Amino acid sequence: MYARDNVAGASDLQQQLPGGGEVEAAVDMLRMLADGTRLRLMWLLSEGEHDVSALVAAIGAARPAVSQHLAKLRLAGLVSVRREGRRALYRARGGHVRRLVAEVLHAAAHRVTGAPEHD
Repeated sequence: MYARDNVAGASDLQQQLPGGGEVEAAVDMLRMLADGTRLRLMWLLSEGEHDVSALVAAIGAARPAVSQHLAKLRLAGLVSVRREGRRALYRARGGHVRRLVAEVLHAAAHRVTGAPEHD
């Protein structure tokens, strides 16, 4: 088999690739989740709305650090905020984000525990 025999297959594969903008956005999202504190915050926010005080208590990090992480997650489009009077309530934005967080943590649990992979 020669390299020229794969030319048609290569162009077919290129058409299946996601666009540059999609890949860049995905990389930004994954980069935001590549921090332990942010991933823990996202896990909590995937379960429902929480204010900064509740997140600080649950995570055990300093309030300014949690606020900065939330700002980054919000800019990355992973978190939405809703105002209730003077309180800001944060939550994971959308089902795709919630499933991404759950899947990556479930995959990590399989790796840590040695549980068999499944589809």
